Amino acid sequence: QVQLIESGGGVVQAGGSLRLSCAASGRTLSRYGVGWFRRAPGKAREFAAAIIWSGESTWYGNSVRGRFTLSRDNAKNTVYLQMNSLKVEDTAVYYCAAADPRTVPWRPLFEYEYDYWGQGTQVTVSS
Repeated sequence: QVQLIESGGGVVQAGGSLRLSCAASGRTLSRYGVGWFRRAPGKAREFAAAIIWSGESTWYGNSVRGRFTLSRDNAKNTVYLQMNSLKVEDTAVYYCAAADPRTVPWRPLFEYEYDYWGQGTQVTVSS
């Protein structure tokens, strides 16, 4: 079992930056794909970014591509989401999720591809 804890959320002005962290306990995160999803007020949860277990491949949602960067430090059992040029529409609860190692191709854009979820961290971008 993997427990995920997000941190780094807060209030920032538009154009600013935040770095979210997803720390794992219970098992090493090094063999897990990790994704970030977000739920804005009144909207469905949407894919933001994902990174393969090795860090060699990353995926980004259209709305964050070019502004958000995902990285991981397996030695620290942590994945980071660097968010730059934040916009008011980035306001949401951000969730970290991890996918069990698997032999079939991983489709990180889909919520059902993940086995563990954190509780979320609030990001609020003010104008």
